[in-house]
Amino acid sequence: MESNKELLNLTGKAAIVTGGAKGIGSAIAYRLAEAGASVLIADIDEEAASKCAQDLNINGWKAISLKVDVSIEGDIDNMINTTKDQFGSVDILVNNAGIYPSKLIKDMSLDDFEKVIHTNLRSVFLSIKKTAEIMKNQGGGKIINVTSIDAIHPSMAGLAHYDASKHGEWGLTKNAALEYAEDKIWINAIAPGGIATPGVAAMSQGASAEQMTEQTDAFLGKIPMHRIGDADEIAKVALFLASDMSSYMTGEQLVVDGGVLLR
Repeated sequence: MESNKELLNLTGKAAIVTGGAKGIGSAIAYRLAEAGASVLIADIDEEAASKCAQDLNINGWKAISLKVDVSIEGDIDNMINTTKDQFGSVDILVNNAGIYPSKLIKDMSLDDFEKVIHTNLRSVFLSIKKTAEIMKNQGGGKIINVTSIDAIHPSMAGLAHYDASKHGEWGLTKNAALEYAEDKIWINAIAPGGIATPGVAAMSQGASAEQMTEQTDAFLGKIPMHRIGDADEIAKVALFLASDMSSYMTGEQLVVDGGVLLR
């Protein structure tokens, strides 16, 4: 029987984290690098991605950054090829990049809808398809899709395109897990609830102090734990799924929401 330390050891593994520059993505990159993995930080924000990689390097861990727009197929190809060229393999893929602009269906254009679908769902399909071919030839790998509790239940009006993408990502996770299980590629998902991130904070820009208080109180009222989650609380679950701790799991979605969906 392996020790806990051995089970969580990712030394010699190479990981990609999309949307890895900030928030949940950077927290996941930190935990994977701390466990010994070499990490490629892929993000549309080139400066923030570089800063994240530098921070990991300062700790003595191995990380590089790359500007990637996951809605562009060529960028996904470059991301995967760069990881293999720099690290020699692609063992862990974390599909974390996503956008969630709020707009009601009556005000939503086809371009609005497709932008979210391309970024949140199409990119996951392409990343799984292309990375799985490499993992298959290597003898296996781990793929983690960061979905949302909106993949299970809508949180608010104005996120129809986001909810469609996340429901789709959860369905894709299950079917891909079924297809690639015989290739020893385990594919699972994490569904975060309310997590304190720069992206979530940006959604409240322009609101008054009174509005912010009302929004916060209303949101916390839905959470049985009565607090917002921390990005590292998602990262620790990602580490579990990336490691041998989850050796008999595939096609699962782990909800990390402080109990929101219990109500």
